[in-house]
Amino acid sequence: MPTNTKKIAVAIDFSEQSLKAYKRAVNVAIERGATLQLVNVVDTRSFGSVSAYDLKYAEKLKEENLIKIEKLKNDAEAAGVTNVEAVVETGSPKVVLTQLPDVGLIVCGATGLNQLEKMVIGSVAERIVRLAKCDVLIVR
Repeated sequence: MPTNTKKIAVAIDFSEQSLKAYKRAVNVAIERGATLQLVNVVDTRSFGSVSAYDLKYAEKLKEENLIKIEKLKNDAEAAGVTNVEAVVETGSPKVVLTQLPDVGLIVCGATGLNQLEKMVIGSVAERIVRLAKCDVLIVR
């Protein structure tokens, strides 16, 4: 793993695999003295057509996920990570996660919540490996 990793992003969808990736990222951030960026993306593509209901639902999910990710942020700080950022975005996880600025390493689980998407168009992890401009660590 590169020694110049100053910022580590971890993809979190709250699945078992993403929580394993989170734990690994916490350990790497502590080892490297790196900033840890916790990233959750509310996948708005799965809502179908855009309507007021969809926008309200996306905002509600974003608020709920922000509460969950803040807890993970607090846990990472308690474990010894000195600088932790929590980010909740809306959009396509594949796009958001491959366009994070100033990230030297992206950590993600091998699989996530959306197993149907994996069968049809490929996994988020696979897309990150192909398109990220930095190193990627896939956790099983």
